[in-house]
Amino acid sequence: MGRVTARRRVIRIRDGAVGARPDTLVTEEPMEIRLNGKPLAVTMRTPGDDFALAAGFLVSEGVLGAADEVANIVYCAGATDDGGNTYNVVDVRLAPGVPVPDITLERNVYTTSSCGLCGKASLDAVRTTARHALSDGPAPMRLEPALLASLPDRLREAQRVFDRTGGLHAAALFTADGELLDVREDVGRHNAVDKLVGRALQQGMLPLAGSVLLVSGRASFELAQKAVMAGIPVLAAVSAPSSLAVDLAAETGLTLVGFLRGASMNVYAGEQRIVLEEARPASG
Repeated sequence: MGRVTARRRVIRIRDGAVGARPDTLVTEEPMEIRLNGKPLAVTMRTPGDDFALAAGFLVSEGVLGAADEVANIVYCAGATDDGGNTYNVVDVRLAPGVPVPDITLERNVYTTSSCGLCGKASLDAVRTTARHALSDGPAPMRLEPALLASLPDRLREAQRVFDRTGGLHAAALFTADGELLDVREDVGRHNAVDKLVGRALQQGMLPLAGSVLLVSGRASFELAQKAVMAGIPVLAAVSAPSSLAVDLAAETGLTLVGFLRGASMNVYAGEQRIVLEEARPASG
């Protein structure tokens, strides 16, 4: 739809010189997610991969766990001045027999591009709704720090829209061997993860055992929650985790790596999946 970026006039100041020019910005628009025709949530997102975003959101909410639980996903008619479709309302229809959660006023949520469902979830909620146990796959995962250190550069190379705008978060999914499986971008870091997980759901890949999720910003509780709900055993972030994200990782067995920059990183939980060398004693 060509709505990922937009052009706006900007006054540019460089070394004292002032000039006007058009600038490319990332688009941010609201999207309402409906479940079986009933409004469930509104999120501010970058248009694109909207069906995957809705599906991934429902995975993190514990509503979906497999591709065959979705009957279809469609755009609803949006209100524009000329009667056209805004493509900002998405309805997810569950397959027959799939339980429909109780959608009450208390459940209706508004998510922003910066923080997602702040304060909504809890450790108990994740524990009771998680569909998949965290699995390393056919063999125990043993990740070399050097492999983890190489992932941010590979993510950055795959961020096509960021190169044009400088204003997008990204999430990438890698195998334990460092193979890039998928990457998604969005103005909201939680939306980027939902798009990634939603595409995996649509492709019948859940649970994502033996995989590594890399996010371009901080590791919030919500991102740790989304990893756990999708069955992803390793979450790595280039910035800091929150205390609640660390608590959730420790409780669920999620490996959580933060401040992944260059050859440096902090392992906050699940260190059994990281190949760690014993520290050498200082020479006297």
